[in-house]
Amino acid sequence: MPKILLVTGEASGDMHGAKLGLALRELHPGLELVGVGGQKMLEAGISLLPDVDRVDVMGVPGLQQVLKGWKTLQTLSAYVRRECLDAIILIDSPGLNLRLAKAVATTSQTIIYYIAPQVWAWGSRRLHLMRRVVKHVLAILPFEEDYFRQAGLTCHYVGHPLLDDLAPSYDTIQERVRLNLHPDGMVIGLLPGSREREVEDILPTLLEAVQQIRNRYPALQTVLAQADSVSDSMITRVLGTSHPVQVMKGESNGVIAASDLLLIASGTATLQAALIGTPMIIVYRTSPFTYHIAKRLVRIPYIGLVNILADQEVVPELIQDRMTSGNIAHEALEILDNPERQRVMREVFQTIRQSLGGPGASHRAAEMILSEISL
Repeated sequence: MPKILLVTGEASGDMHGAKLGLALRELHPGLELVGVGGQKMLEAGISLLPDVDRVDVMGVPGLQQVLKGWKTLQTLSAYVRRECLDAIILIDSPGLNLRLAKAVATTSQTIIYYIAPQVWAWGSRRLHLMRRVVKHVLAILPFEEDYFRQAGLTCHYVGHPLLDDLAPSYDTIQERVRLNLHPDGMVIGLLPGSREREVEDILPTLLEAVQQIRNRYPALQTVLAQADSVSDSMITRVLGTSHPVQVMKGESNGVIAASDLLLIASGTATLQAALIGTPMIIVYRTSPFTYHIAKRLVRIPYIGLVNILADQEVVPELIQDRMTSGNIAHEALEILDNPERQRVMREVFQTIRQSLGGPGASHRAAEMILSEISL
């Protein structure tokens, strides 16, 4: 029976791995799929390797995270060396996955990278390693195909998997009613991230900004999209009792569609919001040490995917020291009070959506994988 290993670390990677697994099984029902991931991959019928925890790290890891990552890498490397695998599919998470690819490069395994490292953003020092150990890159952003091919890698653009989860359009009023929000008035959506550490760093400032915005709009409704990877207890603790916020878990698309404006942590969710078409402000804050390192490595002027794809700062980015409640509230009111600025944002978002093509990325990626291993 053909056997494929899928390896990811982050919550978004777990989601994309699950979709890819379902597509692979649809095309080849006899596949044995094993992996490193989370609950969504498990629900998709992928057998998660015992005693191997996924590694979900942003920024500079602490000692405990380093030890956990080292243990995962050693366990995975040993597994790959003793198993007969038709392919190893690396999904995002370059910190773990490129180390794994390097560690098992001598085993002659077929290594395919789906959702490739964003080396075009933070420098090309890992391209040499990718050329040596990765047989095929399956890109999810249009410009990545030319970038990786020019770097000497086999690469095909398969489309963005976010499009598989989106409706062609959303009715704001219907979404508000469905989420038990009042259909009229102003709604601000909060998407503070999918990692508990970043939520703890970002959400309090967003809540302070909302309080300032409410001075202008007293009837303002606030709804928070809680990621599945963030615990209820942590959200409850940060919110406390003084913030009238409706929390929705597993409803990011609905929260985005129901909102007039989003305050959103930099990451995949910014592209998700653009594809739905809701104006936003991108925020992010990390430790000073991590930010200092990132600033030295990053080679592009923006961190938000929507701005990268638009090649302009159509969405405000308030990063690190600029991420204050006063700055967020000021930018929010500038957008909420300016219909023309909202219109321009939505037009750019529509252009971005059209540039990504249609849904079906997971299916196309699965076809490429099966073709690569002659199944």
